[in-house]
Amino acid sequence: MPAIDHFWAVIPAGGAGTRLWPLSRSSAPKFLRDLTGSGRTLLQETHDRLAPLAEDRFLVVTGAAHADAVAEQLDGLPAGAILAEPSARDSMAAIGLAAALLERTDPEAVLGSFAADHVIDDQDAFGEVVRTAVEVARADWLVTIGIEPTFPSSAFGYIHQGDPLPGHPGAAEVREFVEKPTTEVAAGYLAAGGFRWNAGMFVVRPTVLLDLLARWHPEFAAALRAIAADQSLLEQTWPTLPSIAVDHAIAEPAAAAGRVATVAAGFGWDDIGDFDSLATLLADSAGSDGPTVLGDRDLVHAVGSTGLVVPRGDRLVAVVGLEDVVVVDTPDALLVTTRARAQEVKGVVAGLKAAGRTDLV
Repeated sequence: MPAIDHFWAVIPAGGAGTRLWPLSRSSAPKFLRDLTGSGRTLLQETHDRLAPLAEDRFLVVTGAAHADAVAEQLDGLPAGAILAEPSARDSMAAIGLAAALLERTDPEAVLGSFAADHVIDDQDAFGEVVRTAVEVARADWLVTIGIEPTFPSSAFGYIHQGDPLPGHPGAAEVREFVEKPTTEVAAGYLAAGGFRWNAGMFVVRPTVLLDLLARWHPEFAAALRAIAADQSLLEQTWPTLPSIAVDHAIAEPAAAAGRVATVAAGFGWDDIGDFDSLATLLADSAGSDGPTVLGDRDLVHAVGSTGLVVPRGDRLVAVVGLEDVVVVDTPDALLVTTRARAQEVKGVVAGLKAAGRTDLV
């Protein structure tokens, strides 16, 4: 698979993954973890799937606290490929900073932004979708990759497809982005057709991205371009930037203005949002009876039980007579819940923060 000329892979590597506590912590978030049993972290897997397309053209945007760990895991990146954010400002600032730097260094660049913590099961299909998206982006569209929904999920936003894009097979205009719906509404989307999951994957020319941002947030775009022109301004300017997602900042208003296209993707995708989705992902690949185990199977003894067990505490975990249980054992914290209540784990993290137990989060 040949590389794509002037294609730059931008990887926003942020977020604490609070629904995956205690496996994911602010000091070691989920993108730095191996959650698939492959021996590679989610960040490394993201790099691995993009390297054939981008070669060494990478920009990884991460928090200053994680820059060293990112550099250690991606030790083959060229100098300057890791951009350390002084503080978390959400995805628009991260992607916008990368775009502002590329606008100055490569006039022919097309950037593709892909989160560091997603799992994709078909490298070849992914590569072909990205190639199509790059060609559409070269025609000055903001392009998003739309994942074919496999069930009526209420955990994802949706892309409402419009008319096919002339001259670009597989691409269509975007009518609107839809916020996370109820399960009932999502079922209606699947029945109606023309709706796809929004995975937050964007492909665009840097100048197009920044000009769209300037249309709705002119001071924001100007600040990013100023930092790119003089990176000594980063520490001073960064805290003043809005904390807003790229979807809200430009994708949604640009779709309403007829500037967004989507490329349909049929590969398997998961953002591993909680232990329920992790259990599904691992069970699909394991196919064994009893609970799925992420880690050393010799540390788990299960009798008449199903679910997910993550032994990371170097002690035996015994589970007896429990259906769809989630047990995560780490040296300093033990989580026991069910797959059905997995979304509520973030409440534990909120409670620990409120109690001042920052050592555990």
